Amino acid sequence: MTTITGVRVHDVRFPTSLTADGSDAMNKDADYSAAYVVLETDEPELAGYGFTFTIGRGNDLCVEAARQRAQPLIGRDVEELVSDLGGIYRELASDSQLRWLGPEKGVVHLALAAVMNAVWDLAARRAGKPLWRLLADMTSEQLVDVADLRYLSDVLTREEAIALLSDLEPTRDVRIAELEALGGYPCYTTSAGWLGYSDDKLRRLLQEAVDAGYHHIKLKVGENIDDDIRRLGIAREVIGWDADLMIDANQVWDVPEAITWVKRLAEFKPLWIEEPTSPDDVLGHAAVRKAVAPIGVASGEHGMNRVLFKQMFQAGALDFCQLDAARLASINEILAVYLMAKKFDVPVCPHAGGVGLCELVQHLSIFDYVAVSGSLESRVTEFVDHLHEHFTDPCVVVAGHYTLPRAPGYSAQLHPSSVAEFSYPDGAYWSETLAVSGVSPA
Repeated sequence: MTTITGVRVHDVRFPTSLTADGSDAMNKDADYSAAYVVLETDEPELAGYGFTFTIGRGNDLCVEAARQRAQPLIGRDVEELVSDLGGIYRELASDSQLRWLGPEKGVVHLALAAVMNAVWDLAARRAGKPLWRLLADMTSEQLVDVADLRYLSDVLTREEAIALLSDLEPTRDVRIAELEALGGYPCYTTSAGWLGYSDDKLRRLLQEAVDAGYHHIKLKVGENIDDDIRRLGIAREVIGWDADLMIDANQVWDVPEAITWVKRLAEFKPLWIEEPTSPDDVLGHAAVRKAVAPIGVASGEHGMNRVLFKQMFQAGALDFCQLDAARLASINEILAVYLMAKKFDVPVCPHAGGVGLCELVQHLSIFDYVAVSGSLESRVTEFVDHLHEHFTDPCVVVAGHYTLPRAPGYSAQLHPSSVAEFSYPDGAYWSETLAVSGVSPA
């Protein structure tokens, strides 16, 4: 019997604010960070790795919450754990004292995402399969068994969920072969468009993106309308009018302001406006969508749980669903959102900025095409070219496509040397930086 013997949780922070990577109208000084969970077992070379994503201060809160979330796993039989991934999710999610702090939102929900991401990674490693393949090999009934359908029966019943998956089950291998032939799953890049970049750097990175084969490129907007007009003009000059250009306001506007601002930018023909207002404002998103059409509305990276997505779908508030692999409570909740998106015919284009999110969402998007949506129409997944070198199984993007991961697991394992260097505040980088600056850890 293989047993989980311990849990280690690390506060890992990368100083991306120094180069304005990740800068937008709302978040100007992001240090991409991870509350990084390692589930240790008594079997040599077998462990589970997972994380949730933050942008610096407060990561320590997620670390402690993840440590508490993971305690019930210590001493558990790995085979029993991975054979009932729905059951262990429901057990951890039902901790009433921790739920009270959410429920199903905020730090405690981020922590559950980190822990369950590690559990799913462990399951895939145990099976010797990349996570997307583990999911694609499950029957429709098995997938629905692990999906969290609580509070969703008014829009999606268990029977409906099984039927949605069963239609595509016989042809999953056909779509895997199609992705192989295509070179992988299509992606877009945000790496050129951070708000803190100079015009010269913007122009250079846009040209590099075009040369690398990207047909979808996203820019941050929302701080100054004149700057946005100038920057989008540069973008269209470099990428032309055949490529898709997306814009992202990162929640900075009220609803009327969003409508006015997007109409000012309509001349640049953006495919979508992302996070035009508060991520919790369902009716606000619906109002923006109605007012700015045919420009689409995309949102979801801050969608706190599946119930919010249910309401977004019910209200007709989204043209593109941008679920986040480290904010929703791992595969169990993500599956529920994918199934609702399928029923409401809303394409899922996952958010993937930050540290490690690209590594995770490649699995989700591949699985979506293979087993849920069966379509690539209007679907493209975010790619940000930062920090991949810190992962033992980094995502690989060629000509604007995520190639299919081959290694077992969820691609979530960090190099031990990176953890040692960037752990906060005692890692080599931060201890030296804090000593020189005289700043106390926070």
